[in-house]
Amino acid sequence: MEIRSARVQDQETIVNLVHRAHLNPMDLQWQRFLVAEDEMGIVGVGQIRPHRDARELSSLVVREDQRGNGIGEQLVNTLITQSPGTLYLFCRSQLESYYARFGFRAISVKEAPPSLRLRYAIGRFVTRLLMGKPMLMMKKTSKALETPRV
Repeated sequence: MEIRSARVQDQETIVNLVHRAHLNPMDLQWQRFLVAEDEMGIVGVGQIRPHRDARELSSLVVREDQRGNGIGEQLVNTLITQSPGTLYLFCRSQLESYYARFGFRAISVKEAPPSLRLRYAIGRFVTRLLMGKPMLMMKKTSKALETPRV
């Protein structure tokens, strides 16, 4: 399996995977995506979505028949490596421990950058309404950028 930058011809597959996973369908520009590809084609996708004052790890999807094979982990690790610094993400509450493995921690809306607060409120409402499940916002700060404690 190979993790690579998406190409223009991957756009339709990216959109289809994100829609099937019931993730945020907005702002799915192929130029920001990484794809996991094997001999069968694209098996996973993920992006770093820029905001005015933050960057969001988002649109992480692994094809259903390929889940549990470490593809999501490889995508997350590659996205984090290519995007040092602070990252945020939104996820269903049952995925909190999954993202904690990568150094993300749940935060309150008060801790979020202004550009993500409204998205979080809308996402929480929609997720609870449509799926009956709560949503979390999480944050990861790269250790290299943290201020040393004296």
